[in-house]
Amino acid sequence: DSRTTSVGSAAIQRFLRPVCYQNLPQGLLPEALRDGNPAGVSRLVDGKREA
Repeated sequence: DSRTTSVGSAAIQRFLRPVCYQNLPQGLLPEALRDGNPAGVSRLVDGKREA
């Protein structure tokens, strides 16, 4: 693909590996993604803003 390169900021589109956390136990999730949001990260959950 001539639109991306192996170096530079465009490389992320070429080498990105999407990660899915579906059905992962809460203890293995990154803190920002856990139920209750212990890190206090602003995010959308089911279309509703969470502080």
